[in-house]
Amino acid sequence: MLDRLEELYRQAADDLARITSSEALREWELGTIGRKGEITLMLRQTGQLPPEERAAFGKRANEIKNLLTQAHLEREELIREQELARSMEEGQVDVTLPGRVTPVGRLHPATRTLREIYDIWAEMGFQVYRSRDVETDEMNFELLNIPPHHPARDMWDTFYTTTPGVILRTHTSPGQVHAMREYGAGGTKPIRVILPGMCYRYEQITARSEVQFNQVEGLAIGPRIRMTDLKGTLTEFARRMFGADRQVRFRASHFPFTEPSAEVDVTCILCQGQGCGVCKHSGWLEIGGCGMVHPAVLRNGGYDPAVWSGFAFGIGPERITMLKHGIEDIRYFWSNDLRFLNQF
Repeated sequence: MLDRLEELYRQAADDLARITSSEALREWELGTIGRKGEITLMLRQTGQLPPEERAAFGKRANEIKNLLTQAHLEREELIREQELARSMEEGQVDVTLPGRVTPVGRLHPATRTLREIYDIWAEMGFQVYRSRDVETDEMNFELLNIPPHHPARDMWDTFYTTTPGVILRTHTSPGQVHAMREYGAGGTKPIRVILPGMCYRYEQITARSEVQFNQVEGLAIGPRIRMTDLKGTLTEFARRMFGADRQVRFRASHFPFTEPSAEVDVTCILCQGQGCGVCKHSGWLEIGGCGMVHPAVLRNGGYDPAVWSGFAFGIGPERITMLKHGIEDIRYFWSNDLRFLNQF
């Protein structure tokens, strides 16, 4: 049996020396030193030999398997180098060609609109003030002149938490009180801020509404600020955002935290005021709400309404993005669909 082992060793070594491809090398490995290879099977027969022959046979069988395993590794490395060289020659690889361009991400369309809004208001002297997403009922409603059980609360479908009095903010307006208390120096300094952030409302998700959305609040407090200041400032913003020739109109409205209050419209971007399905054939598109800060809100922020006045406004970046690009479904902003995002 030892002679048979030596014969298999010589044959296996000769066969290995003639192999020139990875496929043939794999077949040799399986048939020789693999789990069911001839050398492996002979090694397993050691226990069937007479006791006096087992030690010598087992020792030599292990030596042969180790020698063939090492030879296999060396042959494998040689064949790999040869196949790589052939591949380089046959494929005619031009190493001077530029590499493939790595895909680069881009800003979300709503984020791009937000940054454009920041730039416009910064040029008009407004600074960015960020407030928290989780608010108290007092800050979100009561200090904005919306006491408990006030009918105006029906305008906001609120997400309540398990902690009494703690909610997800329904608008960025609570930031007005935060800003007045932090920057107003006890009601002695004028302020001009915009307050961007995410808002949350428990609403049915449709093409026009979502449970979360961005909003940008604006606030200006000074000793002699009037409604004309509000109208002139928002008109300038609208024309910088939508075009210098854009017409702007103000419609009377109601918000508990402003008095008087108004809605702001611009001529339809798609039909240029002629009337279309997007503007409901009115020729106008709403971009936000505004008004003069209510005296109660001024007092809650630390200002004396007999001396100080101010205006506030709120605009929706997603809505503005939809108007500028003709997007008809707000759900696209949160679907993470690259077919939509790659357009911007």
